This record gives sequence, structure tokens and C-alpha cells, in this order.
Amino acid sequence: MTRTDIAFPFRVDGRGRTADRGYDDHVRDMVEQLLFTSPGERVMRPDFGCGLLDLVFAPNSPEFASALRLSIQAGLQRWLGDVIDVEALEVTSEDSTLRVHLVYVVRPTGTRRTDTFERSGDR
Repeated sequence: MTRTDIAFPFRVDGRGRTADRGYDDHVRDMVEQLLFTSPGERVMRPDFGCGLLDLVFAPNSPEFASALRLSIQAGLQRWLGDVIDVEALEVTSEDSTLRVHLVYVVRPTGTRRTDTFERSGDR
């Protein structure tokens, strides 16, 4: 049986089928979903997510950034720990933009990725 990794956000491809992505890109999509899903948003997994969108306008401070980094690290370990190994994680917040820079290895493929996830309060 062939594995299909559905693209995020969900969409239909040019053939009229559910769009899919390669496994490494699918893992990146899973990280994005974890970061920007608020706890309580998913009915069957109420504790899933980091809730970063709720924190876009939170006051900036070194303590806030450190706490946020620990929260993200814990979420990644809990929900994606069997899929990725986090090598580096940096969280920055400027004005109404929250940026997460993540370096990780996709365990099943051994691919090392560097991705930046960003959201603004004006979205």
C-alpha cells in the first residue's frame, strides 16, 4: 500500500484529487499545525497545539521569549518527538510578528531541515 501525505492546508490538485506532498514537506506542515493551533481548538485532542497566534500581541521580554521557547520545545517533543529531532529553536517577536526558526532532522528520512514559521497579528 502506498503512503499518501495530505498537503496542508487541504486543497484539491490539478487532477481534481486531494493534494499530497512529499514526506519531509508533510512533516513541515505538521510542525506548522502544532505551532499555530490553539489548545482546545481540536475536539478530539483538546491539549494539542502551542497557541502561538494567541500570543502575537503579548508583551515582549527575554522572560517571555524563554518561556515561549520552552513551551514550543515541549509541544514538539510531545506531539512530534517520534518524527523529528530538534537541533535548534529560536523564537522572536517584533511588533505584531511572531517568528519561530527551527532546525530539525526528520527521523524516518534523515533529512535536515531549516524552516521559519511566521505569523502577524494583522492576519
